[in-house]
Amino acid sequence: MYNKKVVVGLSGGVDSSTAAAILHHQGYEVIGLTLWLMKGKGQCCSEGMIDAANICEQLGVPHEIVDIRELFQTNIVDYLVSGYSAGITPLPCSQCNKTVKFGPMVQYAREKLQCHRIATGHYAQINYDQVTGRYQLLRAVDRNKDQSYFLYDLSQELLAATIFPLGKLQKAETRRIAAEYHLTTADKPESQDLCLVETNGSMRAFLDKYLAPKPGEIVDTSGKVLGHHDGVHHYTIGQRKGLGIAAPEPLYVIALDAVNNKVVVGDRTTATLPECTVNQVNWVSIAEPSTPIQAEVQIRYRSQPTPVTVIPLENSRVRLVFAQPQFSITPGQAAVWYEGEKVLGGGIIEQFT
Repeated sequence: MYNKKVVVGLSGGVDSSTAAAILHHQGYEVIGLTLWLMKGKGQCCSEGMIDAANICEQLGVPHEIVDIRELFQTNIVDYLVSGYSAGITPLPCSQCNKTVKFGPMVQYAREKLQCHRIATGHYAQINYDQVTGRYQLLRAVDRNKDQSYFLYDLSQELLAATIFPLGKLQKAETRRIAAEYHLTTADKPESQDLCLVETNGSMRAFLDKYLAPKPGEIVDTSGKVLGHHDGVHHYTIGQRKGLGIAAPEPLYVIALDAVNNKVVVGDRTTATLPECTVNQVNWVSIAEPSTPIQAEVQIRYRSQPTPVTVIPLENSRVRLVFAQPQFSITPGQAAVWYEGEKVLGGGIIEQFT
């Protein structure tokens, strides 16, 4: 049973529940594992742990709960707060996947449960390329649910240890399978927000717990004062609504100057850039190239892939030169580049200089 033993991460939602049920019915020795991230409502919290426990009881498999609230506080909460206070818009999900979920899950599975495989309910696929000797991360069959963008930072070691049972399924098929297995989560609504947003009501409410109001000016590119704000952490690049200023043409946030406590706005042209630099790059399905490559890039989760030239730089950085200038390039968010369905690499968009 060595190759048939797997630890399944259970959040209490229908996706992870169905992933566990699929593997269980395929003959795997399933152990459910729920990570206790924080207190509060939501699928990642108390409610989720109860539903995960019920699924394990229904399947007749063990259920483990690991308290990693301190790790979550340091790697996600503090990471978000420091980022927003510095004028960037951090992307917590990819950071959480690597440092809070997949890494600790693999470590716990190996050290405590003598198990070398984990599985989750993510919509993505993994393939092993025998020619290059690398594990490849691929988009899910269901492009509307594809989560490969959030998984770009997984290492080869983590990809080698992971199974994605839902990668070839449409979401409707997942629901159907959950109903066929009579899972208690089959009709459970999906979470629509980040877990922190779901728990706190909004990102603004979450940030207000940690960052005090800091009034400042909203200015245009010439420095003219157009209005006032109560903290740069309440704004993000590309934002148009909620600025509280009147102008003859639509204005967008184009820069967050945390040092001088200013929000800079401009028209859509000034919010559109031909290139950007990316740091903390992880090359996933291919080894780091020594020369520029052509790819398609997403600069946010729901953006359409766009042609790009990826130019490797020193110190795990690249320059992205877009075939067409891109609107609302946001420091702190992930840029992930693909070749067809294959994730080539990704990293964090740097602040503009």
